[in-house]
Amino acid sequence: MSATSHQQHRRRRTYALIATAAGLATVGALAAALPATASADERSDKGGHGHQHSRYQDVQLLSFNDLHGNLEPPAGSSGRVTELQADGTTKTIDAGGVEYLATHLRQAREGEKYSITAAGGDMVGASPLISGLFHDEPTIEALNKLDLDVTSVGNHEFDEGAKELARLQNGGCHPKDGCYSDKKFKGADFPYLAANVLDEKTGKPILKPYWVWKKRDVKVGFIGVTLEDTPGVVSAEGVKGLKFKDEVETINKYAKVLQRQGVKSIVALIHEGGAPASASYNYDCEAPGAGDGVSGPIVDIAKNITPQVDALVTGHTHAAYVCSIDDPSGKPRMVTSAASFGRLYTDTTLTYDRYTGDIARTAVKSANRVVTRDVPKAPDMTGLISKWNTLAAPIGNRAIGHISADIPSAGTESPLGDLIADAQLAYGKELDPETDLALMNPGGIRAPLTFAAKGAEGDGVVTYAEGFTVQPFSNTVNLQDLTGAQLIQVLKEQVSGTNAASPKVLQISSGLTYTLDLTKSGADRVVSDSIKLGGEAINPTATYRVATNNFLAGGGDGFPTLGQGTNDLVGTDDLTVLEKYLTANSSATNPIAPPAANRITVVQQ
Repeated sequence: MSATSHQQHRRRRTYALIATAAGLATVGALAAALPATASADERSDKGGHGHQHSRYQDVQLLSFNDLHGNLEPPAGSSGRVTELQADGTTKTIDAGGVEYLATHLRQAREGEKYSITAAGGDMVGASPLISGLFHDEPTIEALNKLDLDVTSVGNHEFDEGAKELARLQNGGCHPKDGCYSDKKFKGADFPYLAANVLDEKTGKPILKPYWVWKKRDVKVGFIGVTLEDTPGVVSAEGVKGLKFKDEVETINKYAKVLQRQGVKSIVALIHEGGAPASASYNYDCEAPGAGDGVSGPIVDIAKNITPQVDALVTGHTHAAYVCSIDDPSGKPRMVTSAASFGRLYTDTTLTYDRYTGDIARTAVKSANRVVTRDVPKAPDMTGLISKWNTLAAPIGNRAIGHISADIPSAGTESPLGDLIADAQLAYGKELDPETDLALMNPGGIRAPLTFAAKGAEGDGVVTYAEGFTVQPFSNTVNLQDLTGAQLIQVLKEQVSGTNAASPKVLQISSGLTYTLDLTKSGADRVVSDSIKLGGEAINPTATYRVATNNFLAGGGDGFPTLGQGTNDLVGTDDLTVLEKYLTANSSATNPIAPPAANRITVVQQ
């Protein structure tokens, strides 16, 4: 669909909007004022009541990222943000849920005649049951209602492969599960952009590489990419037949294409991100200096993307930041990320210069806003959630276990990580009594288990829906043989190779222990002679039977040595394994307590 026809097909917004205070972030601004050439009467005001042909036009850009199908408010810490207070203390705020996100976005658009809503990928995938059970059709329907204009793909858009992604874009019933109602699934009414994802056979992008938003004489181009390392974080089957190109080279290429088409104002939607210096969403990213408040892959990307691109909307790391990072010409450029799960959105003002057709970058302002739950719920979203929950209820409400307290999923070693690894070890022993240990990737654990009842099931009851939210990937639990030397190498790969800068610490089953010394660097951070199984040192020449999910068994997440295992045995899916373990080891009168998470001894810097 062309940009023009896309705009013509936007649904008219007729919602009664109630003015209420949204959670405010500190404003990251490249400069407080417009260029000196702009006089007061040359600039349109925010409501668009200035001169019809004034030189400067404010364009509102609302953006978010990494929704992951979280239509309902996320549980536990996944549904909270940390806010820095004026006195230096912090407080947490409950946030998220599309009923509230819709209200906040609609309120933000009030009075804005030039408003665009964009996203930075991972809208779907690793989704809770209400969306994941239906191949994320509910989330696409919700995004349509949110009036999303455009998004980049993320790595999770490839969880079910390129054909399924094309179905989410274009519509049609699922090839295996069919239609879920008497109405055919229409697909997304916004474009997914995949500029750096190529079909291996044709060498062309599998979806549109860019899209242009137009209103009257204002044009803003969007280029969408996912991280080049998507094959390293998605199962091999999901990226079969695809090539993922360098983010910077791709964006620079299409920036030239847009420039040749007369589009000078360009925003890059990049599903790659950084690590902020603070966990508070509203910290000052510019202190002590511009760009000093964020680190990670996005920094080098931002420093190398052509100055023709005016702003970067990023994602993937589930972090919150509003930072300026210098472009290759040394000029600051806004780089933003709105955490994850719909808890925040970013409100950016792009000032469009009609004389040049470009963004006046010194006037760009941006702030992250909290999707608080103290605003009215959007009735259309409540209806959508109710419709899909009714369909999911017979499956989702079934009790699969009992817990005595919250089982957190956060931390280097988490209580829930230990529990899942123990469940996989127990299942491995069912398949083969010789199974020695289990390893679980932390990225495969998507939420905590919370003690408080979510519905009518009662406190401490774990439902199938809650289990699905924790492990939504339908990975199989597999067995393979590794030598002791290979096992030691796997543990060192947590903090070396592609994981050197951002360690991925595997969750380990009971009986395996070691020391992680963060005062050291690289692979040495895993202390070799501390690695023990059942109190005995690992024998480099012995063979160990190891349970992992199929993603890890294929070498995913930067663990190539796990891809070298032998004597493979493929088991059932990981959620069934978790269910079996909870059912066998808990009851209403004897619930499971959170594991102590004391298997890895961490020496802090």
